[in-house]
Amino acid sequence: MPWRIRNPEYRVSSMRRRMEYDTYTGSSITHRRKNSTMLDMFLKVAGAASIAALLFVVYLVRQVLSKPEGTDRMAFLSKQIQEGAAAFLKREYTWVSGFLAIIVLFFVVLGIVKPDVGLDWRTAVAFLVGSIASASAGVIGMWIATRANARTAHAAEASGTPGALDVAISGGAVMGMSVVGISLLGLVIVYKVFNGNTTIVNGYAMGASLVALFARSGGGIFTKGADMGADLVGKVEAGIPEDDPRNPAVIADNVGDNVGDVAGLGADLLESYVEAIIAPLAIATIMFKANAETTAFVKSFPFFVAAIGIFASIIGVFYVKLFAKNKPQSALMGGTYVSAVLAIIGVFAYTALKGEAFSLQAIGNAEGVAATVYGKFGPAIACVVGIIAGMVVGFVSEYFTSGSFRPVKKLAESCQTGPAIAVTNGTAVGMQSTAFPVIVLALAVVIAAHFAGVYGVAIAALGMLATTGMVVAVDAYGPIADNAGGIAEMAHMDPKVREITDNLDAVGNTTAAIGKGFAIGSAAFAAIGLLSAFMLAANVTEVSISDPHILAGLLIGAMMPFFFSSLLFGAVGRCADTMIQEVRRQFAEIPGLREGQEGVHPDSTTCVTIATAGAIKGMLLPGGLAIVLPLIIGLSPLGSAGLAGMLVGAIATGVMLGIQTANSGGAMDNAKKYIEEGHFGGKGSEAHKAAVVGDTVGDPLKDTVGPSINILIKLMCVIALVLAPLFAG
Repeated sequence: MPWRIRNPEYRVSSMRRRMEYDTYTGSSITHRRKNSTMLDMFLKVAGAASIAALLFVVYLVRQVLSKPEGTDRMAFLSKQIQEGAAAFLKREYTWVSGFLAIIVLFFVVLGIVKPDVGLDWRTAVAFLVGSIASASAGVIGMWIATRANARTAHAAEASGTPGALDVAISGGAVMGMSVVGISLLGLVIVYKVFNGNTTIVNGYAMGASLVALFARSGGGIFTKGADMGADLVGKVEAGIPEDDPRNPAVIADNVGDNVGDVAGLGADLLESYVEAIIAPLAIATIMFKANAETTAFVKSFPFFVAAIGIFASIIGVFYVKLFAKNKPQSALMGGTYVSAVLAIIGVFAYTALKGEAFSLQAIGNAEGVAATVYGKFGPAIACVVGIIAGMVVGFVSEYFTSGSFRPVKKLAESCQTGPAIAVTNGTAVGMQSTAFPVIVLALAVVIAAHFAGVYGVAIAALGMLATTGMVVAVDAYGPIADNAGGIAEMAHMDPKVREITDNLDAVGNTTAAIGKGFAIGSAAFAAIGLLSAFMLAANVTEVSISDPHILAGLLIGAMMPFFFSSLLFGAVGRCADTMIQEVRRQFAEIPGLREGQEGVHPDSTTCVTIATAGAIKGMLLPGGLAIVLPLIIGLSPLGSAGLAGMLVGAIATGVMLGIQTANSGGAMDNAKKYIEEGHFGGKGSEAHKAAVVGDTVGDPLKDTVGPSINILIKLMCVIALVLAPLFAG
């Protein structure tokens, strides 16, 4: 007979531990078994959904690679872009791995020095898995995007708009479905291995956020430094067309589209998606303890929403591929709507089956936190509130950035006066665009909390990102179409091919505006959810400006997005300055390059190297600052309360700055495109030159600063949440 059974003292102590566990969770053995059954079920469903997403990725990859690349010249250009993008990512992740190693070591040492805190090697493992998941999704998306560009151009020549859209959306969907498939599968594994210990699981979100910040900021510096160099010297000074093969910076610009707008975008949305799932999990673990069935439901709900969103996104992608025809915008918007509607139906159907477990008695028992819950559909309503709020913010962004509406048309008209007016009015458009989205987000926070408390606010963020697979697919397809246009220009293809790819790119800018709306809105909601979870975990009962510690933290946090943005702006400026000088040098020193003589080619490799070095150097300080500042504030005399104040200040100014920079840049970009369509003198006119200058100012706003700020505020919140046990101690 085993010793544990023979020894009566062990049996008594074992029973005592079992009773203590039941008292803590407020559950009987029967309830715990039901709880365990539901948890096992939602992990299986979420795991199956993530595997389905990855199988869909394999199908899409095979479909894209089955298409012909076109001529040898097209294949050569595509190969150059592939090699440049791969080289950049290799160098970028080599530097990022140094930060990862330091943080892993920090958790391991902390577990040895302070074993009672609960942060140890297990948190380090979860952190590392999240980092790998984020990097993997970006690499996969970039890998297929750099192979879909030439194939999209060839499809445009062979079968027109429907064929080109089919290849481009398939390439974009690889990115989208990789994001949701890899992130959800990794989260399920970490959650299962560590038995749902959210203190450990939160490390997964921290790893994903850290890689995302470096990928987005580094990729943004690369792409905008190259873009500014290519545009200012090529289009303004030399007067040659966009993507002209004589321009040495064109290949670097096309590489930048992939490392910034595909790999960076994928890492960005992956961390948003992960945090949108983890925020309600963290809140549920702390707040819902009075009823085991309620605990099981609120923990399973985010996973089921994610699983439903994956299947809805797969159907949405098929919708676009089936109904593309000659109306790409209708097909893309239709796929987005179909995915959203299916997600809503699925969430309500699941709630109707399992929502009885969501009881009013089980909420409001932690640290005096209270919530008004309207029946079992409270979380489902909060989820839909998030979806609607995201769409409204997206449509407002579209209004202020699309050439179809008055703000951009007026901005294009003002470009006739000169570049100073173009930049001034473009900045004003972005500032004006913050008003309505912020009001919508504020109302959505109140409504979501009204129906499901703080948990509902976090669930609203997940609602916005439930169909991330489809949103990213629509967003990532744009850079593929843009690259296809560049290859068409450099390979001297029929001008009709460039017209098709430009049309797809223009549609991509419109749909991307909606994607940015979802990203900004979800950043606000997810940050609020993570902040609430941190306050509960760190025993911060309220944030009052009458407390000098909180007020000091508030001011520091409000400053952080601006200082962070200045570092990124400076990095883009330095990279662009070096790029401009190199392009000028090549035009001056390589005989026949500017004239386009046969057999004379620019040195594109040097431009790629310049952009890579500038991006790596420029991303390190902002990224490091975002990591260490929450730790410094939390361990300083300001303490947990001061850190909570800092996060509030960063969220408030970060959301405003994120909206303003994204929409200012989008408006200036599309004002340029509106002029290039033939308005106000068209290409080569003084208005066009002014608009190009405005666009070069707006590009780092919308593609470097704006997206990076969204990650910044969430990264600081998730770092605070992960380290909450340390600060509370």
